[in-house]
Amino acid sequence: MLRPKDHLFPFRPFVTRSFPVRLFLALIVAAALCGPLRAQSANTITVLMLDGKTGKPIVPSNFIVRFDHRNAVHNDSVSLDDEGVARILVPAGATFLAVQGTFNSSMEIYVNCDAGMEKDISTLHWYSVDEILRSGVAMPNECYKGKYAEATRSIPKPGMFVFFVRKNNWHEMPPD
Repeated sequence: MLRPKDHLFPFRPFVTRSFPVRLFLALIVAAALCGPLRAQSANTITVLMLDGKTGKPIVPSNFIVRFDHRNAVHNDSVSLDDEGVARILVPAGATFLAVQGTFNSSMEIYVNCDAGMEKDISTLHWYSVDEILRSGVAMPNECYKGKYAEATRSIPKPGMFVFFVRKNNWHEMPPD
């Protein structure tokens, strides 16, 4: 015969578990919920844009980010702070990255210094996401030679992408 208490609490054995068992179950649930957060931070790249001549940080209007040799822009994955440092959340499966900086309210694009000496200065160079995450990458500074090249040397940390830029020269400007 059922007693009234048993009728009100049909799951009584679960309710009366000891404190250590409940604590253990709570820790397992918390670890399962925090697992995706840890994986998300592991695929975040920090981007720093430096002046190709002085090596000083530049605060851009925005960044243009592309993945895997595609022309699609992924600015939704970029968060930019007040100092101009961006954090890019890399989509799952992305293997290559190209970044450009903008200025003048995102109406103009800086020239990336890895293409500074090429005929077509708008050429995009792609960098390995795995290499950036593993050891960090600083793009070559081909905009300036000599003392400026020495002043702009940078050693990035793992997960950091450092790139050098300059504004268009007067002969590279589009006609009005």
